[in-house]
Amino acid sequence: MTSQTSPAVRRERPFGMRDKIGYMFGDFGNDFMFNFSGLFLVVFETKVMGIPGTIVGGMFFIARLIDAVADVTVGVIVDKSKSTPNGKYKVMMMRFAGPAVIVSFLMFQTFTIDSPMWARIVYMYITYIIWGILYSTVNVPYGSMASVVSPEPHHRAALSTFRSTGSVLAGLIVTTVTPLVIYTSDAEGNQIIRGGDHTHIFALVSGIFSICAFICYILCYRMTTERVKLASHKETPRGERKSVGAMVKSALSSRALLGLCCSAIFMLFASSFGNSVNTFLYTDYFNSAAFLSIYSLLSSLVMLSCAPFCTALSRRLGHKFIGGFGCLFSGSVMVFLFFTHTKNAPFFITLNIICMLGMGVFKMLIWAMVTDVIDDIEVTRNLREDGTCYSVYSFSRKVGQALAGWLSGLVLSIIGYQSGATAVQSESVTNGLYMCATLLPGLMYLVAGLFITFVYPLSKKRVDHNAVVLKAARENKAVAAESEA
Repeated sequence: MTSQTSPAVRRERPFGMRDKIGYMFGDFGNDFMFNFSGLFLVVFETKVMGIPGTIVGGMFFIARLIDAVADVTVGVIVDKSKSTPNGKYKVMMMRFAGPAVIVSFLMFQTFTIDSPMWARIVYMYITYIIWGILYSTVNVPYGSMASVVSPEPHHRAALSTFRSTGSVLAGLIVTTVTPLVIYTSDAEGNQIIRGGDHTHIFALVSGIFSICAFICYILCYRMTTERVKLASHKETPRGERKSVGAMVKSALSSRALLGLCCSAIFMLFASSFGNSVNTFLYTDYFNSAAFLSIYSLLSSLVMLSCAPFCTALSRRLGHKFIGGFGCLFSGSVMVFLFFTHTKNAPFFITLNIICMLGMGVFKMLIWAMVTDVIDDIEVTRNLREDGTCYSVYSFSRKVGQALAGWLSGLVLSIIGYQSGATAVQSESVTNGLYMCATLLPGLMYLVAGLFITFVYPLSKKRVDHNAVVLKAARENKAVAAESEA
């Protein structure tokens, strides 16, 4: 799309708290499903369904790559779709919200628990891959919507903060309540799955979270307003329209987008892999699901405590500095924690919370960095393709999550983790879990910080300059439209 598709702002209800809270509910809904599947599907498949960790990890890797491609495809489709009186992105989000939450519920069913292993594996693959594709059709338009709710950078920073707040709140519920519901203790004090080998506890919890997710999507749809009207792809002269491949290639030629995507791969690998292994670490190494809930509660509170300072810090320091420093600091803390090899759960939790201080503000603002990239591409290349850029970034996140999912299942098999709802692990296995929960995430955070610091080019000065240029372009277009009228 050429510069003629630069956004024109319509007269709408002014941007305010209603939009922020509504946008927050979108990721609240996303992460009811995403966090539960990301943290507990591997537990369900290995401990309840009895599927080996290597097979589960391989499924995570393949499925993530498939829905990563789906992200890019959905992004291009969204960019080419027509706007409606109720908006463009949020309409697309709601169109697929229902099917996504239904399949999310189906993933945790035990229909095939007494079937041959191949049947269990096939059911696992089919439901997870379909859910991943449907999740893309909801999440990509939801994420792209931030750039049209308001054209102002500080408004977008606020939306990013509230989006992350919604994610933290959903994560708080999923990670603190779920372990207490799912796990119980045997006669010797070991943590086992409540209900034993044929338990239905996962189906019950997933059903509740699926209903909550759908309610959140409805609130997001009703409370947000798309104020920036983008010209339809069909309004672009036929000779200037670009193919799907050309749109993706154009997005990937941006150094800003490449730097952010490479950082996202390593950051999401670190956080997703760490969270997945932590689920086993607290129950098998520290032998307490309660400590997992305590850590989840405290880490969520730390993230929420960062929220009030995000907009002010972004205005003062810029997104690039916050991201680079946060990743490097968190990586250093996790590497230090590996060398302590502590058996003291409170000490372990304390250092993890300190690690969260480094990443907290960055995670709150990372979605604003995507809109910074979108603006930079428009300024430097006369292109405006919000959905494509967002989906390419989302693709990189899925690659990081795919690697984390594959490796989390693989390391369970490598260290000799025993499947089964009532299985107890050996000391060598629990020591392996500790290494995986500290050293690998720490190294990945450090690499993510290097990409933000040395590859990602959008300093605070450049972001502010781009905002001024685009604001002037919108005002000039509005004046020209009025004179023609």
